[in-house]
Amino acid sequence: MNQNRLMTVIKAPVISEKSTFVAEKNEQVVFEVIQDATKPEVKAAVELLFKVQVESVQMLNRAGKEKRHGRSIGRRSDSRRAYVSLKPGQEINFGGEA
Repeated sequence: MNQNRLMTVIKAPVISEKSTFVAEKNEQVVFEVIQDATKPEVKAAVELLFKVQVESVQMLNRAGKEKRHGRSIGRRSDSRRAYVSLKPGQEINFGGEA
């Protein structure tokens, strides 16, 4: 796989109440990824960027919502998330020591 492509596959980690619950319960990490990313690309990108071993990847497509601003109707863009399961003993720490 192209290393430049792998560096652009992951947009950002998702830090929310649901992603924190999933991280504690299932030892998974949630990432926002580009729309045309595949499971093997996400796995290779996480292993390259964070130096961890990935067990599996699940993908989730989220449709953008319709929103109104007065009379005009707009639409939020669609997004794609990746739920990455790490092998036992592996961990990704996004925050500094608090």
